[in-house]
Amino acid sequence: MPSTHSSLHIHIVFSTKERFPFIHPEWKRDLHAFLGGCLKRLDAFPQEIGGVADHVHLLIGIKPVHAIADLVREAKRVSSEWVKEAQRVQKFAWQEGYGAFSVSKSAVPSVRKYTQEQEKHHRRRTFQEEYLEFLEKNGIEYDERYLW
Repeated sequence: MPSTHSSLHIHIVFSTKERFPFIHPEWKRDLHAFLGGCLKRLDAFPQEIGGVADHVHLLIGIKPVHAIADLVREAKRVSSEWVKEAQRVQKFAWQEGYGAFSVSKSAVPSVRKYTQEQEKHHRRRTFQEEYLEFLEKNGIEYDERYLW
């Protein structure tokens, strides 16, 4: 076959350091837009970005040449610098690690909606409860000593 065809969608979740509520409502949208711009510069396809004060959700399309770890590392690095400089939150940092979950093309609309409705979801449950549910739904083994 002379060309490569793919449909790769990833739902990425990561939190602020120690899940501290650093992300202020006044500049949350700007942060999400900045993350989207960073991903575009890395040649990925941001489809939805959302979150609350202590974490973000990224629904992105990727190419077969992308390494998810590289995308996340760079998005965290440049967005952390942006928060420190533009928002003057010098103690801002992202937590080490992240969750990355594959998404079928047919599930993209529901993950997009879920990402858009983060404020609503977190009136009922914490980030920790949400993240544990993701791990269990996706059959990912974990040791809780290393989650938080």
